[in-house]
Amino acid sequence: MTVIVRDFRAPQDAAGAARVQRAALPFLLVSAESLAFDLAHAHPLARFRPLVAEEDGAIVGTAQVGLAHDSPEPGVGYANVFVHPEHRGRGAGSSIVRAAEEYLAAAGATSAYSWVLDERAHRAFAERLGYRPSRPAYFLRLDLATAKLPRLRTPPEGVRIVPASAFANDPRPLFELDAETTADEPGDVDAEFTDYEHWLAETWGHPLFSRELTSVAVVDGRPVAFSAARTDGSARYGTSMTGTAGDFRGRGLAKLAKNDSLHRARAAGFTEAFTGNDAGNGPMLAINKWFGYEICATEVRHVRTLG
Repeated sequence: MTVIVRDFRAPQDAAGAARVQRAALPFLLVSAESLAFDLAHAHPLARFRPLVAEEDGAIVGTAQVGLAHDSPEPGVGYANVFVHPEHRGRGAGSSIVRAAEEYLAAAGATSAYSWVLDERAHRAFAERLGYRPSRPAYFLRLDLATAKLPRLRTPPEGVRIVPASAFANDPRPLFELDAETTADEPGDVDAEFTDYEHWLAETWGHPLFSRELTSVAVVDGRPVAFSAARTDGSARYGTSMTGTAGDFRGRGLAKLAKNDSLHRARAAGFTEAFTGNDAGNGPMLAINKWFGYEICATEVRHVRTLG
């Protein structure tokens, strides 16, 4: 069977690509709408170019390809590849990787990274293509339907817990908090949020982002801690980021926000909770363990020099 790699076309390819991603990595929240949105709202500097692999006219693989434009280090590209488990070993993955690398090199990337499941076959595939392992990260799952969540506590004096929708008229303070906490997050590739208008479109307006389930700790009108929630139209809920402003750390406010969000999600009928953590983020791993999350899979970031 012949594998054809081509550009992702929205909206016609969105459902097929979402199906592949869910089958390949069921710990991620994704929808056809979110994939089409990501393409439509990608930052111009990201040179974002999703790809699909077709076999007999059916989408069997896909990849998210682009430049890490928000990294202070120039020339960093990424190619995160997904192949449907029933179609592995037929050339779809390697064909997508070759097409992605050619595109990234032409776009000015000098290196490319890809997240690879920490399983023998996946790591061997990456290493055959010249990728070398770097740092790991974890997917974590909580059975939200049966978990014994910590009881909701009254916040300390002067602290309020509100949904992100309370900032609908002016989300900039949440952008500033998101930017600060993202810059401090452990990882091989640093990120800096400086473009508020793009954040409004790509993050605040994202179809997976739930303003009602995102909980924010507020002091004197200022957001100082938060737990950002996503949903994909199913009974699954995920937290994409939990963090605290530097001058408010050590007070348990991130725990308060996350607990509030988890309780909101369960009350809304969600039955599974997912999140992800860099292996070096000990404090957040400890918080998630305290809530009852368990590691359900490990990914390892792999890197290859281009050119």
